[in-house]
Amino acid sequence: MLLEVKDLTKHYTVSRGGLFGAKATLKAVDGVSFSIAQGQTLGLVGESGSGKSTIGQMLLLQTPHTRGSIHFEGQDLHALQRDYRAKLMGKIQVVFQDPYDCLNPKMRVGDIVAEPLRNLARLSAAEIDRQVAAVIEKVGLRPSDLRKFPHQFSGGQRQRIGIARAISVKPRFIVMDEPVSALDVSVQAQVINLLRDIQRDDGVAYLFISHNLAVVEHLSHRIAIVYLGRIVEVLDSQSLNTAAVHPYTLSLIDAIPVPDPERVRTDLRLHGEIPSAMDLPRGCAFQARCAYVQDRCRQETPALENLGEGHQVACHFHTLTRSG
Repeated sequence: MLLEVKDLTKHYTVSRGGLFGAKATLKAVDGVSFSIAQGQTLGLVGESGSGKSTIGQMLLLQTPHTRGSIHFEGQDLHALQRDYRAKLMGKIQVVFQDPYDCLNPKMRVGDIVAEPLRNLARLSAAEIDRQVAAVIEKVGLRPSDLRKFPHQFSGGQRQRIGIARAISVKPRFIVMDEPVSALDVSVQAQVINLLRDIQRDDGVAYLFISHNLAVVEHLSHRIAIVYLGRIVEVLDSQSLNTAAVHPYTLSLIDAIPVPDPERVRTDLRLHGEIPSAMDLPRGCAFQARCAYVQDRCRQETPALENLGEGHQVACHFHTLTRSG
């Protein structure tokens, strides 16, 4: 397995305010475990505030973890010496959400794409130039674009530049943090097709973070649904619409727009607000928004249960959600 994450947790101690400055624990990520094979994509889906971007930041070692482990190519990233860790992290890259903010406006595109090569690869200037030219062509841009600045490109083109920068060092794993959410729908499809082509050609693995289940479904091999810092369901993307059983997953599926005027909506559409990660209810965190809530849900936090064929769900009453 290329990447294995076990019990990854990030808690923050924050002040509740008031005269005596009482402290509280904010559970941004609370015991997340998953794995990603070479050449595969795991989609990580959840609402804003679910902790999915924090997971990505911990994988990139941008945010220190509270507990848990991250093994990449069999190596524990946190246990490595700094020099070897830096070498290994060169195989891990990231594509950010906003193509307008992630590119240095004062650098030409050629220098932006070449920067990781200069920092991580021992190549001559001529070799770097050849590799940059090949990568730019791969993402659908022209050689003449290397002399331009980011402001001369559209949003979709800028995201292609960000992708070119990420793949320039031939990584084995890329964290995709909402990479198409700032783009128009037609441009989203183009970028997703590009990412699929890169994965097919280079065998790179992705963690694709998004709030949009419809987008994730098109690119991912497996999907993990995150709610308030915990994974509540993991399943194969091809069986998403037929096998999903967690009420939260079903609510997200039900919210996907479908151009069918005769489609009957269920009663599983989300109602109410997501609870605060500083003040989680006892038991299941989804209880206040769940159509199937029972007394047990208010007392016991459900653990991930294996349903077979890689399907996991954290719900006491998942057998009820498909029974009707």
